[in-house]
Amino acid sequence: MKLKKYDLKGKEVEEVEIDEKLLQVSVNPQLIKDYIVAVRKNARQWSANTKGRSEIALSNSKPHPQKGTGRARQGCIKTSQYRKGAVVFGPKPKFDQHVRINRKERRAAIHYLLAQKMAEGKMSLLKLGELKEPKTKSVCEFLSAAGLRKKKVLFLCDDGEKTQKERSNFYLSMRNIPGARFMPIDSISGYDLMRTQEVVVIDSAQQELLSALGGK
Repeated sequence: MKLKKYDLKGKEVEEVEIDEKLLQVSVNPQLIKDYIVAVRKNARQWSANTKGRSEIALSNSKPHPQKGTGRARQGCIKTSQYRKGAVVFGPKPKFDQHVRINRKERRAAIHYLLAQKMAEGKMSLLKLGELKEPKTKSVCEFLSAAGLRKKKVLFLCDDGEKTQKERSNFYLSMRNIPGARFMPIDSISGYDLMRTQEVVVIDSAQQELLSALGGK
């Protein structure tokens, strides 16, 4: 398996050989589904809150006499049919709803999704080089030349300090491009991979990519 490596001008520089054994991963589809569902559930805040009748700061007296008016009897103006009244069966902050994700299952799911992107030809490498200053035009030219314009592109970088300045300039250059995202490869989740169309790995993160695929 070979990955194409481009420079910032969108010109193909070389092809990087990837061991086929790293792409041979067998994962149960149910594991992928359970993992993605768990990631989405854990992203919820569970902070929605509505007030019940006991929490409304209004009078407890009857709004009008029960008999003699021809109107339906009402016991309290805190009920839901009145303005500023309580909410019936409304959402409340819940207890801890965190779903535990097994570490081996998480690694297996990410390994499978990375291998799938690679096998489908939706992954490439980018030779970042040196960026002296942020320039969105450079990244737009790369996306156009590489045929990635108007696509959801995920840029993956490493966590090393050697390329921190270049990464910062590159991030500032691409953050305003619609559909483009940028994050360290160690921080990705399976949901990030599923919602993107193309994956571009910065060449400095090549070793981290091999580690995520189970290599050394």
